[in-house]
Amino acid sequence: MTASKRRSSWWADTLLIVLSIVLSFAAAEAVVRLLNGQPLLAFPLPDAVGTASVKPGQLEQIKLADGVDHSWFERDPPPLPNRGTPPADWQKIFNEMQQRPINNDFQPFDAFKAWNNAFAGADPCKHRFLRLAPGMLYLYDPPDGQPLPPYRFPPNVTLPDRLVLNQMGWRGPPIEYPRGPKTIRIVFVGSSTVIDGHWVPYSYPEFVGYWLNLWAQAKKLDVRFEVLNSARESNVSTDLAHIVRTEVLPLRPELVVYYEGGNQFRPESIVEKVPPGSPQRPAGTTTNAAPEWLRAAARWSALAGRIQAAIGLAASDADGKEWPKPDYKVVWPAGLDEQDPDLAYPNLPVSLNVIQRDLDQIRGDLSTIGADFALSSFAWMVKDGLVLDPVRHRYILEQLNVSNHPFRYRDLERLANFQNRLFAKYARVHGMTFVDVAGQLPFDPDLFRDALHTSYAGTRLKAWVTLNALIPLIEKHLGDKSWPRPMPSPEPPLPTITPRKITLDCKAS
Repeated sequence: MTASKRRSSWWADTLLIVLSIVLSFAAAEAVVRLLNGQPLLAFPLPDAVGTASVKPGQLEQIKLADGVDHSWFERDPPPLPNRGTPPADWQKIFNEMQQRPINNDFQPFDAFKAWNNAFAGADPCKHRFLRLAPGMLYLYDPPDGQPLPPYRFPPNVTLPDRLVLNQMGWRGPPIEYPRGPKTIRIVFVGSSTVIDGHWVPYSYPEFVGYWLNLWAQAKKLDVRFEVLNSARESNVSTDLAHIVRTEVLPLRPELVVYYEGGNQFRPESIVEKVPPGSPQRPAGTTTNAAPEWLRAAARWSALAGRIQAAIGLAASDADGKEWPKPDYKVVWPAGLDEQDPDLAYPNLPVSLNVIQRDLDQIRGDLSTIGADFALSSFAWMVKDGLVLDPVRHRYILEQLNVSNHPFRYRDLERLANFQNRLFAKYARVHGMTFVDVAGQLPFDPDLFRDALHTSYAGTRLKAWVTLNALIPLIEKHLGDKSWPRPMPSPEPPLPTITPRKITLDCKAS
């Protein structure tokens, strides 16, 4: 063989080896992305859906309503027909904000929300939060002139973080307009635990809607269910009352389902004096054991993310127990029965007087259109003596021990249980359907992303609990032919918005 042929052969062999390595890496990357529930071609990566699955026996713990088939649980809704490509300039801004975050308050997706003009004020640069926007802001004018809710999502667009928005700027498929005479409309209201992670394929209301239509087909019912998700992050009950009045009522749903219980949860309401100080991390809880270059690579490669997690596991010697907490004195309100709470008690803990006031407003508003109102218990992943995997359940540990510092697990558990007992009594007293998510969702940290938000497996189970709880109410209304109800003629327009963009130069002001 001549020298030139040997060189040619060497280059060919080397090229084949390099190509094999690249293809092997690409195949491994594709497999890990699929396991994580991440898109194959998205850069940088959205957060992973997660690999946790429903464990044997967990699904069987949930009692099935009449006509529900266990096999539906594994079936997904069809792809969203309104999923599109995010605007190129938005994607660019989003990527830049992810790479160079302003701070932990103003998140990349906040840049694309339409902010309530009354909330923003005459000069958004004087607003403690909106002044952090990246040189521009979207605003809308609230129909009632009130500063609540603080924002809406823009209509008819797919955001850079993969959230698909319909004509109302609500998560999910397009709203049927005009509404068909055989359509039963159900609207979920809530916060981040209802809209769920923007990157996950479906929120729990979308599962409920899909399975309800499978149930209707199996029962040979001549109706269609349209289940809508009006939720958005950071809502409190007063925001939800405004959303129902200004956004939900005009759609004249047959049913509204409420799920929220974390954003007004204030444990200090039963503590005599909250001790000062910061959380004290036990030894071995370092979360940044991986080198900086690997943490950066994990934003672009799911495989790098798995390597980073493995390094964290190897570097951690934490035991996953509750962190040390300073002592404090719990003062339970005098005369307040924990097992049978008095709804009229004037000083209920964890904002429950305010929440009841807002639930009353929602009930009253829904009564004007003859709509039903269902109330859900709220699931917390907390229990006295809870021991977690310090790597796999890191975000649960962080939320319980950092976000809720210095409150002990046993007090968080006590208050969460009390809140849900009050919700159950409120529903009973007012003749409402009660969806006991907290009572029926298996207590398993793998079903949670943090102490409040479910993993994708947990989201499915939450939807399954809700489906089976709502069907008896639906059967009652179908039996007496009160659902579906006719829409007004002519049908009023959807109460959507047209955001306007303004330029901000807060450094100059």
